[in-house]
Amino acid sequence: MAPGKKILGEERRTLILDWLKESPQPLTGSELARKTNVSRQVIVNDVTLLKARNEPIIATSQGYVYLPPQTPDTWKERTVACTHNPDRTEEELNLLVDLGVLVKDVKIEHPIYGDLTASIMVSNRREVAQFIEKAKETNAAYLSQLTNGVHLHTIAAKTDQMLDEAEQVLEDAGFLLSEN
Repeated sequence: MAPGKKILGEERRTLILDWLKESPQPLTGSELARKTNVSRQVIVNDVTLLKARNEPIIATSQGYVYLPPQTPDTWKERTVACTHNPDRTEEELNLLVDLGVLVKDVKIEHPIYGDLTASIMVSNRREVAQFIEKAKETNAAYLSQLTNGVHLHTIAAKTDQMLDEAEQVLEDAGFLLSEN
């Protein structure tokens, strides 16, 4: 933590919210901690408090993002069931983002915990590369590894046609979970 005036409580949370709303890219907890002269853990707690106030903040592998709710008319969403080995994750994500599709999350059905969902929020190759690099750096397992590769993605695009094309590309590449 850099020497300087620590920004306290509600003032800090207001600043965090403003910075997230204004930022075109994710902001890491470390960046926010540096700007407010507090620890990263304090930022994690602040974000938790903001989420409890129903602020649409999500944590991604690239940092925190403020996601204002989309109106139903602007983006279409669809859930797709996929399966693949971990080494094909980057390929799967790149196929989708290359079509202009946002990959919002990954979901699995865990035998003990039930449905588990994790935010991904990638919409271009740069974000995919950052996501993959973060997984490698942290030696983290993908959720799909807990279910032998079976998982769901919520994908979003401007049109249903884009989502149809995304499903077709996933099927052609062998990523869609077969009904057989």
